[in-house]
Amino acid sequence: MPALVLSLLAVTLYALASHQLAGHAQGPNPPPRRWLGLAVPALLMHAGVHLLAWRLLGGPDLHFFAALSLVGLGMAALTTALGPAQRIEALGIIVFPLASLVLLAYAFLGGSPARQDLGWPLQLHALLALLAYATLAVATLLALMLWFQDRALRQRHFGGALRLLPPLTQMETLLFRSLGAGFVLLSLTLLTGVLFVDDLFAQGLGHKTVLSILSWVVLAVLLFGRWRWGWRGPRAAKLTLTAMALLLLAFFGSKFVYELVLHRA
Repeated sequence: MPALVLSLLAVTLYALASHQLAGHAQGPNPPPRRWLGLAVPALLMHAGVHLLAWRLLGGPDLHFFAALSLVGLGMAALTTALGPAQRIEALGIIVFPLASLVLLAYAFLGGSPARQDLGWPLQLHALLALLAYATLAVATLLALMLWFQDRALRQRHFGGALRLLPPLTQMETLLFRSLGAGFVLLSLTLLTGVLFVDDLFAQGLGHKTVLSILSWVVLAVLLFGRWRWGWRGPRAAKLTLTAMALLLLAFFGSKFVYELVLHRA
């Protein structure tokens, strides 16, 4: 019951923060930072839900809906931390409802999972994976916003939501910094997998490993292309979406099939 109450309160605060940001989408100035007073408590309550589950299970809950909720929490935390400094508050209009949705899914559909006896090495591996997914999910949204911004400017549409976004060059810089951070986290995820997982290509892990490596390769190509040839715009957005789609299939696609379809841990 405490977890459900925290979930509902967090969802309410997320919704209010998103509504406040959306209300300033048509304004000429950046939104006031009152939304932070709603987003920060929502983040703390969201984290509290997982800490309660951690305490109950004696370790982190990493089942399908829990993992989704943790990624949503990471995305909301990154948005809250970067929004005021980088003028990307508009991300909250999308990220906060998304975080609410996955938190509600965890609260009502997560059930009572069995305890997962994971040692600290595998917990570290899982934490790095979730941080990588959250960072790259934010990068994916930034890529979509950059594509939208570039297209709107080419068509000479200067109003509306564009007023919430930083200049195009700053958006590009932020996108590739996010991609770089996500690439490092994904590299560490693969490295800890090699070090701590007994057989990365065992039955049930092979396709996950292959898809994760393919995602890593796509990101490596994109970052190299940015450094060597200055890749940007639609090409960067398409490669970012490709890398994220591969990661979603690798982790959440596998978990969905094994846990919700085949009912296997």
